[in-house]
Amino acid sequence: MAVKTQPVAAVSTIIITKANCAAAARQQQQQQQQQQDQEQAGGGKMEILLELNLKQKLATRLGTILVATVIFGGFCWDNALASLTLGAVVALLLRNPTFVFALVMTASRDLKAFQRFVALNIYLLKKDRGGFTVARCFQEQARRRPKKTCFVMDDRRLSFAEALEFSQKIARYFKDRGLEEGDCVALLMETRLEYPCIWLGLSQLGVITALINSNLRGESLLHSIKVANAKALIVGSELLDVLKSLREKEQLEDVPIYQYTDEEVRGVAGHDLLPGAVDLASALKTQKKLQLPSTARPEESRSKLLYVYTSGTTGLPKAAVITNLRFIFMSAGSYYMLRISSDDVVYDPLPLYHTAGGIVGVGNAILNGSTVVLRKKFSARNFWLDCNRHNCTVAQYIGELCRYLLATSYDPEQQKHNLRLMYGNGLRPQIWSRFVRQFGIPHIGEIYGATEGNSNLINITNRVGAIGFVPVYGSRLYPVQVLRCDEYTGELLKDSKGHCIRCLPGEAGLLVGKVDARRAVSAFHGYADKGASEQKLLRNVFTSGDVFFNSGDMVVRDILGYFYFKDRTGDTFRWRGENVATQEVEAIITNCVGLEDCVVYGVQIPHVEGKAGMAAIVDPDRKVDMDYLSVVLRGSLPTYARPLFIRLLDEIPRTATFKLKKRELAKEAYDIGRLSDPIYYLNRDGIYKPLSQEQYESLRSGRAGL
Repeated sequence: MAVKTQPVAAVSTIIITKANCAAAARQQQQQQQQQQDQEQAGGGKMEILLELNLKQKLATRLGTILVATVIFGGFCWDNALASLTLGAVVALLLRNPTFVFALVMTASRDLKAFQRFVALNIYLLKKDRGGFTVARCFQEQARRRPKKTCFVMDDRRLSFAEALEFSQKIARYFKDRGLEEGDCVALLMETRLEYPCIWLGLSQLGVITALINSNLRGESLLHSIKVANAKALIVGSELLDVLKSLREKEQLEDVPIYQYTDEEVRGVAGHDLLPGAVDLASALKTQKKLQLPSTARPEESRSKLLYVYTSGTTGLPKAAVITNLRFIFMSAGSYYMLRISSDDVVYDPLPLYHTAGGIVGVGNAILNGSTVVLRKKFSARNFWLDCNRHNCTVAQYIGELCRYLLATSYDPEQQKHNLRLMYGNGLRPQIWSRFVRQFGIPHIGEIYGATEGNSNLINITNRVGAIGFVPVYGSRLYPVQVLRCDEYTGELLKDSKGHCIRCLPGEAGLLVGKVDARRAVSAFHGYADKGASEQKLLRNVFTSGDVFFNSGDMVVRDILGYFYFKDRTGDTFRWRGENVATQEVEAIITNCVGLEDCVVYGVQIPHVEGKAGMAAIVDPDRKVDMDYLSVVLRGSLPTYARPLFIRLLDEIPRTATFKLKKRELAKEAYDIGRLSDPIYYLNRDGIYKPLSQEQYESLRSGRAGL
């Protein structure tokens, strides 16, 4: 049965192409290439199904009548009550052919998802009632397969037994240092085999580990350490320069520092022991192990395990609380729903301070017994070589990573791998089919979810562009909902009773998740800062007293129950795979230039994932020292948070209520042909210089190398 598809103007990622007999040969070749892309990966181009045409409605109703006739002839013809009941049901279904069509088309999908979802919830229930912590789950895996490789990085390997032993030494060492349950230790280091073992060991004591973003500098880094109320700091020797600047300003005097230095760089300049720090690697060589108690307390599974930092929608990084049960849910969710197994070798090139790499990826080894291959820093050139070298069967991605892989020159060797699945989040619909075809990926598992959120979705059917789905008959039962809101302000729209309104298929709305503390799937544990937690909650949404988590994301749902990402609300934009909080960047620029107003926002660049940062500074006299500003931003912000463009203007437009019109500025973007204001561009040398016409054309054509 053919399906009618309609474009949704609000969704920028939908591309409609039409054949044109008079098109030039080049256009025809492009169209043929698109058609080849569409034949791959189970679905072709991204389509949002909004309604059925007249023929489809008639066919669906005819099918309904035929099925009802068979049922009547076989079961109901001699029973008046059954006949009346059947007639009532048929009349109801004939009035809603779209529901019937969707029900039939998604039956196989929903049955598969239901079986996996039930298995996941049984697993979570067992772990919750048994009081299992992540450390206890890992101990089980290590004792079951002690000699199997747990973590791999370059030429080094850790078996499950070795990883367990290292974590037990960490536990004993810090117990002897007086750390207790509920204390927090900040972990600042780049990816290495010992990284997950360190926080696993601390978790045996009930100590919370704050996973600090290794890209942070200055005030953001100091804030991240202090907001977690860290009692100690473990730092990798590769990041000593970052700490030295804070210690020189006497900002970390009261925090004990434990330095971990790899053997291969011991004695190398720049890796010397920081004055006053403890040489942790040396101390652990003679350290005895600490065994977990033989029995678990029931409440342990819901105890705090990690702080993972997220920019949220405003301000400095916020420490999202990850409990043991939430870690288990986040990792086991992809394991069960995507059918990953303990026999898989998972390639995880993502940073371990993030949820994707440090929980969803690493969790495959910790909870499920898979081998996880780590990489210090993602490399597009080495991605497929690594997968082939380590015989990986599963790999993780983020959308930006996929774009980098496609940007490398094509080599047939790229398809010489054993990957059966790639999973992650943010794969753009425009490159989805091409990515799958070029690299020969049998299955894509797109996942939607926030570090601290409970609006969880997953695409298990290779549906191009979809971030997940909810069965059409369970849209009101599943905790994820889409609410009508003002697309420009993000403000929720309400009915005459003051309640929020659910979006219909095709309507862009705010994605929210109902909070239920009793279930791991829908619990919300918030941040270390309770005030920040309350800001993410919506109350009295549909009924008095209900509570929903505000994802801050705009999505669209189709008639089959698939969800498609549209955009972020609020002041956060995504660049280089990271969320950038505009208020943090604004504060640094304002302090530097000492001017009245500065606004930071994201602007779209053709052919590039996410939105690049742009800062508009009020400077009517053009006094800003761009060289000095360049130096300050390099020293204060990670690479992804530095604005790519800076615009100097006489006055920032405001609304009647004196709110800054960020959206208006974002629409104007960096068009030097329309704007008379000076626009500066961040060059490869890290200095802001006037945006040239040549650079502008390169940005518009996708040749700028971003």
